[in-house]
This record gives sequence, C-alpha cells and structure tokens, in this order.
Amino acid sequence: MHTPLDNAEIAQLRTLLEVEAIRQLHIDYSMAMDERDFDKLALFFADDVLCEYGPYGSWSGKETVLENYRKTFVGDLAPPFTSQHINTNHTVELLSSTAAKGRCYLLDVATHVAPDENPLLWFALYDEEYRKERGRWVFTRTSLQFFWPQRHVTTSFEAVKEQDI
Repeated sequence: MHTPLDNAEIAQLRTLLEVEAIRQLHIDYSMAMDERDFDKLALFFADDVLCEYGPYGSWSGKETVLENYRKTFVGDLAPPFTSQHINTNHTVELLSSTAAKGRCYLLDVATHVAPDENPLLWFALYDEEYRKERGRWVFTRTSLQFFWPQRHVTTSFEAVKEQDI
C-alpha cells in the first residue's frame, strides 16, 4: 500500500514534469532539424529568440532563425537525416513557473559521407534559456559553444565558467 503524496512531493513531481517537458522540447527540436521540417521547427522558438551559433553567426528573431536554417541545410545537407544532432547530458534548472535555463551536449554527425571519412562535424554544448508561453516551453536563447574541431566559445560563456569555480 502506498502512502499518499505530501505537498512537497507533489511540488517535486510538478518540477519533474516541467523539466521533462523542456527536455522533450529539445528532442523535438533536434528531430525537426534533422528531418528538415522547418515548419515544425518554428513551433519551438519564441518570436524574440536569440540564437548564437559561433561560426554561423548570431540570429535574432524566429523568422531570421528559420530563414538561416533553410540557407544552412542545402546541397548534401538538404535531405532528411544527412546530419544528426545527438544530444546528451541535458540539465535543466527552473527559475520560475515560466522561465528556465539548461545545457546539453551536442554531437553533430554527417550521415552522407563515405564510410572511410570522418562523420563528426562538431562537439559542442547548448547553453539555453526557455520560456513557457501559452502552456508550452519554447527557446528564448540558445547559444552553441563549439569545442571541436574548431573552438568557438563566447566570452560570456567563459566568464560564467570562471564564476562557477
């Protein structure tokens, strides 16, 4: 027989549900990107989103982000799943009932290369902020910190790292 949940446990479950919803947001985002489903991808960004993508530039606003994704995934990268964005180690911190921040690793691989070619495109870290709008979580900022094969790390990310020590 189970003991009824107390208020603290109910609050903890609510937190876990929100964290899982944000993790699902990121999974759905990666899947839509890999499927090259730009209409679906649009659902995951706030209108005022800021995407800081190192060598790809900083993109402000949902329409600009989607336009730049369409420009990026051309040629060999145009068909679905010719690159895959594998995410792992996703941490999420709720800041309020409508704001959160998180981080997760990115292993970006190319599936269109020959078997004897290196399929690794990037090792990187998503540093993100989320907002709950109309009952669902969206990205308000996503900053990719690239570590390999070229290093593209923002000054603000390095400053935060030093503060965490």
